[in-house]
Parts: sequence; C-alpha cells; structure tokens
Amino acid sequence: MQEQFFKEALSNEIFNYITKASEELQLESYVIGGFVRDFILKRGTAKDIDVVAVGSGIELAEKVASLLPTKPKVQIFKTYGTAMLRFNDIEVEFVGARKESYNRESRNPEVSSGTLQDDQDRRDFTINALALSLNKESFGKLLDPFGGIQDLKDKIIRTPLDPDITYSDDPLRMMRAIRFATQLNFTIEENSLEAISKNFNRIDIITKERIVDELHKILASPKPSIGFLLLEKTKLLSKIIPELIALKGVEDVEGQTHKDNFYHTLEVVDNIAQKTSDVWLRWAALLHDIGKAPTKRFDKKNGWTFHSHEFVGSKMVYKLFKRLKMPLNNKMKFVQKMVLLSSRPIVLATEVTDSAVRRLIFDTGDDIDSLMTLCEADITTKNPKKFKRYHKNFELVRTKIKEVEERDRVRNFQPPVTGEEIMKVFNLKPCREIGQIKEAIKEAILEGEIPNNYEASYEFMLTKGKELGLQIHS
Repeated sequence: MQEQFFKEALSNEIFNYITKASEELQLESYVIGGFVRDFILKRGTAKDIDVVAVGSGIELAEKVASLLPTKPKVQIFKTYGTAMLRFNDIEVEFVGARKESYNRESRNPEVSSGTLQDDQDRRDFTINALALSLNKESFGKLLDPFGGIQDLKDKIIRTPLDPDITYSDDPLRMMRAIRFATQLNFTIEENSLEAISKNFNRIDIITKERIVDELHKILASPKPSIGFLLLEKTKLLSKIIPELIALKGVEDVEGQTHKDNFYHTLEVVDNIAQKTSDVWLRWAALLHDIGKAPTKRFDKKNGWTFHSHEFVGSKMVYKLFKRLKMPLNNKMKFVQKMVLLSSRPIVLATEVTDSAVRRLIFDTGDDIDSLMTLCEADITTKNPKKFKRYHKNFELVRTKIKEVEERDRVRNFQPPVTGEEIMKVFNLKPCREIGQIKEAIKEAILEGEIPNNYEASYEFMLTKGKELGLQIHS
C-alpha cells in the first residue's frame, strides 16, 4: 500500500508531536495495532492509539506531554512500563518495545527490552502487528512482517508465530481470536482453530472478568452467533457457559422430537441484535431458555414438555452470574426478570385480555418494551404464515399495552390507599389484615373490578374491612 495512504492515517497533529519528541530523545517510535488495522478497514476514527518506542515509552510520553500546548497529565504504570495521556478526545498509550517469555501457570509474561521486530513477534494476530513509522525520515512507512495486509484483504485471523505456542502462552488470545472473527466477520485460519481446540483447557488460568469482557464484546457484535458457534466448536463454551451446551441436540422418542434449543437460542440472539444494542437484553436472549435442559420431560400424552423452565432458568441466571463474577446488582436482576417473564407475552398473544395485560405491565414495570423485544426475537419459525401471524399478534399485544397503560396506569403501581391510612381508618396497629386489604385492592384493580384511583380504592377498602370484621374508627 502507498505511503501517502498511511500519511492520511497520521493526519492528527498528535503524531507530529510524537515525531518531534522521538527526534529530541533520539529514539524510534511507531503507531501499532488496532489503530492501523481499523484505518485500513475504514472502521471509523480511532479514539485509542498505541505507540511503541524502541526505548522508554514512559520517557517518550513525558516528552510528548511537555511539547503539547495543553500540557496533559501523564498516567504512568511502572509495573507494565507503560504511560498514557489524553489529547483532545484521543487516548494515547506509550510502551517500550519488548520481548516476552511465559511460564505455564500464568498469562503474565516475563518482559525485557527489545526491538520493534521483537514487539511485533509478541502480537496476538498478524492484523494487529501492523506498524506505521512515526520517525521523521520514514514517516508513514508501513512495517508488515507477517502479511497482515493480505490477511485483512482475505478476512483471516492468523497468529504471527506458531498458534499452539501463542494460545498456550496467553489463552485469553483464544477468546480474542473468536471476538475479532465475530466483530469483523473474519475466518479463523485452520491451524489457529485447531490450536484453540487443543488448548481450550488453558482458559482456566484466565480470570473470569477478562473472559466476560470478551463475551460482552462478542454479544455486542452485529451477529453474535458467529462467536458462540466458534466457542462451541473449540470447546471453550463448555468451560465457560455449560448451561448453553446442555441445550444442544434433538431427542426422538416414539417419533416425537423437540427443536435444538442451542441453535434456536443463537437465532434469538441474532434477532435481538438487530433491534437493540443493550448488552444486558442480549444476555437475556442468550440465557432465556437455559431452564429447558433441567426441565425437559417426555410423556405419551403431552410429548416433550419444559414445565416451569422460565422459573428454573431465572434461578440459574444468579448462579451463572456469580460463577462468572458478573455483577449481582440490578443488571443481573433485569436478566432474571426477562428470563422469568419470557413466555408471558407469547401466551398472552393467543388471548389479549385487559386483566392479563394489566398483570403483565404490573410485573414488568419499565421493562415492558424490553420484554416485548425479547419475545418478538424469540419467533424463529421458518413457516412464513406462522411468522407473520405471531408478529401480528404481538402488534396487538403492544397496542393493548398502550391502551391499558394510558387508562389504568399500573406501570410501577403504587396502591392508591396506603397502609398508614388503613391503620388510621380501622384504628389498627401493624397486623396481617392491613396486608390483606392492600393485596385485595391491588387484585381488584388488576382484575378491572375497580378503576385505579383513590375514591374507588377507598370505598373498596371500607367494604373489605367490613368483610374482615373490622370496625371503622369514628
């Protein structure tokens, strides 16, 4: 590729300052990795730039900062020999060129100073080993020792050195290979894929947090199924989310079969990826059927059943999040809620009654739109008539939700009559009857027996109190 083409990549003024600082310190510097790759792929303007110095990266960062008019603060990470500064909206990380050697029990290498060639050798993939010179005499020159440009053209993920060693040394690279294949829609080269399958057990030395970070990026991709099929093929998925592997396969008993819930799940995830960028809703799509493996039963009368799989699945979400060290906060509770309620609108679509819609809004609250998006993504039938009918039914449900919500306002329901007021009217201290009256008012509103307002609820409270033998306090 022409030098002029790459000079365009280096048009940001920050590169001129790095060149000047390199010259003053009499060291070589290069921009390397994702910035170069993404420029060639036209993936938008990068906000992260990695600069390699043949010498001290920290020293180069400090010199650049001193030359910049903004005099940015330099963050130094001495343990890693790196430094970072911000210039306008760009984050620039500086590191000294280095060689790495690994021991079997850790992905953290022994590091020593090295040449640019050493630094490119240690890169995970050929497409991430591309470097552009920031040196005055060769500014914009491409250094591509492993044919990364050709691999970008051929859409190939390949390691610079022996893939078996590359993945064994740092098993996180196996996840990264699959993540890049998913994000870029590239193919992992055959020897690389075999090496990942051979080394899949090595993933055990990687922290759960780093694994989840890669899973998030796979899920956030335009077509997440690419990544999950590769994770399954290389046996990594069996180590990370065995609950999904348990969904694989179709059983046949007396000529009756059920669908393969693993491949169905991946279709649902791809469907939802077209509708939302919310990674937690995508997690809900990924896990919405995990309760089907432990609840699968066969009997001659009903065939294959998965009774209460939504309830069982929602309980499994907590254990899965805990095992993967994912947040056990409102994000986990959101995924649990989506899994628990994932069949409700599907059942509702067959008979759209006001009371059923009210209950759905009450149980779902502000997440009703997310739930409907998940349920629509769950339609994976290949029958065009069925597909159209299901979607039409969901349109009716959405319309009904809007109508009922505007009229009855049960989203994030608050009882019109408070417990304190019930205590005052009947001269009660805290007791069971207060809860019974509040529950009865809620049920009456949800069933449409009374409107959701104070006057109707107050009258209903008086009636219910009399039924319970309570005296009105005058």
